[in-house]
Amino acid sequence: MNAVGQLRAFATTAIEFANIVLTADDAPVAVTPREVVWTHRNTTLFRYRSQERRHAVPLLLVFALINRPDIFDLQPGNSFVEHLLAEGFDVFLLDWGEHDDDAADMGLEAFVLDELHWGVRETLRASSAEELSLLGWCIGGTLAAMYAALEGDAVRNLILLTTPIDTASSRYAKWTARDSFDPALVTDVYPSVPGGMIDFANKLLKPVTNYWTTYRRLWEDVHAGKDRRVAYQAMARWVADNPRFPGRAFREWVTWMYKDNALVRGRVRLRGRRVDLGRIEQNLLVVTAGADHITPREGTVGVLDLVGSADVTHFDRPGGHIGLMVGANARRGIWPDITEWLAQRSAR
Repeated sequence: MNAVGQLRAFATTAIEFANIVLTADDAPVAVTPREVVWTHRNTTLFRYRSQERRHAVPLLLVFALINRPDIFDLQPGNSFVEHLLAEGFDVFLLDWGEHDDDAADMGLEAFVLDELHWGVRETLRASSAEELSLLGWCIGGTLAAMYAALEGDAVRNLILLTTPIDTASSRYAKWTARDSFDPALVTDVYPSVPGGMIDFANKLLKPVTNYWTTYRRLWEDVHAGKDRRVAYQAMARWVADNPRFPGRAFREWVTWMYKDNALVRGRVRLRGRRVDLGRIEQNLLVVTAGADHITPREGTVGVLDLVGSADVTHFDRPGGHIGLMVGANARRGIWPDITEWLAQRSAR
């Protein structure tokens, strides 16, 4: 290609690249039809109805407090919710919603013992079931584990995806363990911590990848004529949508989970009740990702030795903290593994 052709190709690539990046907020995400079952404060419980329901036990999905649960239903053709519905599950999703400074006093106990507890109750009521399966991802998994240990009588199956449990080796622990880092100083300025601040800290774990490599790969794909618009934009929109983290919950999360590593030490108390992971007796599936830099494998697998469950399974798969579940291989890899495990344990 001569110089003029190269210049024309560069200009075409630049225009398309800029268009993809700058219009990511318009990408359709979470478009699978659903209905509102229940709301409280900012929390909403959604139901996705399967046209081919084959399993008696409903499934409740729970995500983290620092990103939207749309990741479960990222885009048509790359939606874990779609997959679950096709496999015959009755699917519910708990959306924590958006929190402003009026919610600054919400602690982890409110999320576990109120919002999640009532979400479980309403899932059972709406589905006319006596038990459910609870699937938590990231912080949502930690909250689900706390709930299962305290109020888990109606939970038959517990699935923990890339879930922080033992944070001793976490980079977050190294960052926050210093006496000079006081989460209360953060919440003195921001009663509810802006999600963008937390997202920035997350990206600093892999700054080159997040601030350079992602864009370089997109540029190279566009220049090579590959159509990356749909996949890139859906993920970019989800990554950039960061709700505020209520101040009290932020202080507790940082202090209990990273400064003190209190959960595995049995030192977390919610409304005076000790969270004893040994009281988890549900059928348990733990999923870890080999390239997870947010929750490394060793930060999750310790739970396997702490629980009282007789039925315990561990899937360790390639991928990252999020890519494990939404990457190119998820539909043929971890999704069928999870649904097969769940199906075997979801009959009446």
